Amino acid sequence: MKDAQTAQSRSTNRVAARQLLWMGVGAVGAFVALLFVLGWLAGKTGGGQVAGDGIDVKAGSITISYPFEPPQLDGTRATDLSSSFVLGHVMEGLLRQDDHGAIAPGVAESWQIEPTHAIFHLRTDALWSDGKPVTAQDFVFGWRKVVDPATASEYAFIMYPVKNAEAISKGELQPETLGVRAVDDRTVQVEFQQPIAYFDKLATFKTYYPIRQDFYESRAGRYGADAADLLYNGPFTLARWVHGAQVRFEKNPRYWNRDTIRMNAVDIPYITTDSAAVMNLYKDNKVAMVGASLGLDPEQLKEVLVQRWPIERFNEGAIFFMEFNHRDGRVTHNLHFRKAIQLAFDPGELVNQVIKLPGYLPGQSLFPEWLRGAEGLFRQEYPAMPPKVDIAAARAELALARKELGLESFPPISLLSDDRPLTVRITEYLQARFKEELGLEVRIDRQIFKQRLAKMTSGEFDIVTAGWSPDFDDPMTFGDLFASWNLNNRGRYAGAALDRQVRIAMGSLDPKTRMDAFGKVQSILIDEAVIVPMYERGQVFVRNPQLQGVVRRVVGTDPDFTHAYLGPN
Repeated sequence: MKDAQTAQSRSTNRVAARQLLWMGVGAVGAFVALLFVLGWLAGKTGGGQVAGDGIDVKAGSITISYPFEPPQLDGTRATDLSSSFVLGHVMEGLLRQDDHGAIAPGVAESWQIEPTHAIFHLRTDALWSDGKPVTAQDFVFGWRKVVDPATASEYAFIMYPVKNAEAISKGELQPETLGVRAVDDRTVQVEFQQPIAYFDKLATFKTYYPIRQDFYESRAGRYGADAADLLYNGPFTLARWVHGAQVRFEKNPRYWNRDTIRMNAVDIPYITTDSAAVMNLYKDNKVAMVGASLGLDPEQLKEVLVQRWPIERFNEGAIFFMEFNHRDGRVTHNLHFRKAIQLAFDPGELVNQVIKLPGYLPGQSLFPEWLRGAEGLFRQEYPAMPPKVDIAAARAELALARKELGLESFPPISLLSDDRPLTVRITEYLQARFKEELGLEVRIDRQIFKQRLAKMTSGEFDIVTAGWSPDFDDPMTFGDLFASWNLNNRGRYAGAALDRQVRIAMGSLDPKTRMDAFGKVQSILIDEAVIVPMYERGQVFVRNPQLQGVVRRVVGTDPDFTHAYLGPN
């Protein structure tokens, strides 16, 4: 039996190595990939973590770290991954995703979706954390708040499939005209603006969560600002939120499906981007996972390999890019300037020589490789055709930009970013490359996560290193990101041709028609140099073997501890 297990491990080793190389790690990255496989194999034969403060079997709790605290937890206004991570554990919409990514009942125990409308039947045992029932009116109120211009929700666009949502968000109609109504306490009826092929997927998203009106109004503008300023209807409650220091989830005793929740608490007393500190916490058994939110960075990976801890891999489905500021008065408003950056940037060099982590892919498109199209993978049906690196052509484009802008020389370019160690490495590489190849002075504006979001929203940048994770399982989650009405379009690109294709994809039920439209969106983004894709992010992470049942998913709450449990090592 021992020889058979060894042979099986060697076979798995070879398969894992081929998979990593296929994922485009490249020459330098291939060496890291080999170390990854060796470390993974070593972990399979021993060297795992033991129980400590990070694992409390008796209490049924775990301790983890997280890089950022949520800016706020008002689901009508939340836009970032940190807020989504927390809200996904403490709130629930009409529908949810199960542990395999399939659409599953949430507050609604049954539903019917037709071309013109949908009806959701709410369960009788769905309760708020104060014991009052979740009703149809809670969804009506919450959705109306999203599209109300006074809310200024950057996610109002995701409600546009509901009748009158767009007109309301533009101030043309009153929120009360939104196409959602409470037929009775247990029945929600939704009218569509036009036929929609993916509304069940939208209904799982945080912007579609319910809000109880009396509680919302009692918070006097502070809804979602602190743990006490929220009501919960999800698997956990937010038991503690010390800003900048700690977040703690505790099992919700009033959750309708509470018998399936096996973890009593998930404690996050370490909110930090200090990768060395987090690594030391794991070595001392103070946390149960490292790299679950952002993946291991190169230094952490080296330490993990030295320790021979089991390594796990996850392709998180996110795309990262340089986003230009298209507002008037910015040099990045000029097409020739953007094309110069596009032609001078080498995503392969960034991934293979700078990032040097397994699972990362050089960026080619806003649409990542994993997305499905009409019959197969979208990118196989509609290959991205970004221009090849051409420094001479880039310099020629820059000269045209300087002439059109009437400049003798370019002013310093503001590059906005966060302060994570890997982002620091990436931005310093970009700064050096654009200086060397284009003669541009790039000034890095490094901000903490919350402040970077604020400056993105207010347009205080020329270029920003940005990323987008999918909100729901449809190409539209990427396809409408740079539509003129989408407030997550932080650079404020506005293109009639792109808008037209997004409208076609929104209003058609035919898969081929929709994917053709997305294919044209992809081409416009490249031809207009709306953004410059940098990479698709993969992750490697480590987990205490006693922590089991953690769900990693491309779409939805990630990592998801809803059905996690503590088992034998």
